[in-house]
Amino acid sequence: MRAPNLYRCYPMDIVVNEELKAYIDPLTAEEYESLERSLLAEGCRDALVLWGDVLVDGHNRYGICQKHGLPFQTVQNTRFRSMQDVHLWMIEQHLGRRSVSDFQRGVLALRKREILAARREQAKPQAAAPAPAAEAEEDNATPEPASTEARVEPRTKPVPLPSRQAIAREARLSSSQVTAIEKIHKQATPEVVAAVKSGELSINAAAVVASLPEEEQRAAAMGGRDELKQVAKRVRESRRKPPKEGGSPDAAVEEDVPTLRRRVAELTAQVEELTKDNDALRQQLARFQHPVDD
Repeated sequence: MRAPNLYRCYPMDIVVNEELKAYIDPLTAEEYESLERSLLAEGCRDALVLWGDVLVDGHNRYGICQKHGLPFQTVQNTRFRSMQDVHLWMIEQHLGRRSVSDFQRGVLALRKREILAARREQAKPQAAAPAPAAEAEEDNATPEPASTEARVEPRTKPVPLPSRQAIAREARLSSSQVTAIEKIHKQATPEVVAAVKSGELSINAAAVVASLPEEEQRAAAMGGRDELKQVAKRVRESRRKPPKEGGSPDAAVEEDVPTLRRRVAELTAQVEELTKDNDALRQQLARFQHPVDD
């Protein structure tokens, strides 16, 4: 039996979903121009990925091909069952691309964890709905026992959530970088996020600036790259200062207790994961040293 032909040339019914198009950060002007030159010189060699008639991967290539009348091919991904599947596939594709920045990879890995967390919640057994009220004339009737099987919701195996260390490995980052990116993602103003994406501000410096009130973040961003760096430096220095004269040295320690507890929890999780990895490696080594005869 011949394999089905999944490719089509010049499809006329492609639908561009703006939400999907914006799900991944757009190319910079320089990257877009480079891609356009490549397509004009070599043609569109990679097929565009579709889900039905919806374009999933290749929005920039599709736009350039449409602009210049270049031929292209498409391929259907038949494994998608929901928009979550599409998002996960897009994330995994971009995590492996070298052109994606550290910050973008961290954001994508955190999005993946959010999707898996949502699926975990959806997989939890739902409480059985209460039986509908009986009719007034049937109030005194003896009810028949309900079927137990009808009330039991099907149990789905919980979706495992990746640890912070697993997220860091997949994004090719350190755990501290993932923590900083998560802080930026949750607390930074759009102006600070834009500075990180453009490379004007490092991830660590942006995480420091993100700890400030929104008004101060925006004011610093208006001052440009140098001002953002100076603000991050001042915040770091203020955190290193000893307690004021007459103040209790324990006050500074008490203020940082939540941070220390969080760090201890992270280190504990790291130790547990490393222990599991070591146990697995020991088992593999034992199998190599003492192979079982077939």
